[in-house]
Amino acid sequence: MHTMVNSPASWQTRVPHHARSAAAVRRWLANVVGDIGSGRLADLNAVATELICNAVRHATPLPDGDLSVHCHIRDDVVEFEVTDGGATTRPTVRSLDPEAVDGRGLVIVSALASQWGVREESVGRTVWARLLGTPEPLVEGP
Repeated sequence: MHTMVNSPASWQTRVPHHARSAAAVRRWLANVVGDIGSGRLADLNAVATELICNAVRHATPLPDGDLSVHCHIRDDVVEFEVTDGGATTRPTVRSLDPEAVDGRGLVIVSALASQWGVREESVGRTVWARLLGTPEPLVEGP
């Protein structure tokens, strides 16, 4: 994975269009974002995982076979984006079915992010999420 630094608080990388990329992106985020608090990093990791996995499951890769990932921190806002090659359907929050084994990804993103959305690109589609504020730190064992 190659990180491109767009500014001191803006990073971009490309990952394979594969579910294993979610773990690679979580490691990448831990390295690039610095100390944003364990609770905030946990929320960012959950959002990143859901957006990566949704792109792999529901969309095609970019022409080079990858996904493009971007993270930007400004003041108290963390923005995270995944650009894929697009799909025939638009990402939407599904009604929760307690018996379903999937379909909760964007529900999780909606719960953790202050906003999220979809932007059509000249090549592909970007799904983005914006996290505000600083969540309480994760409580660790005694």
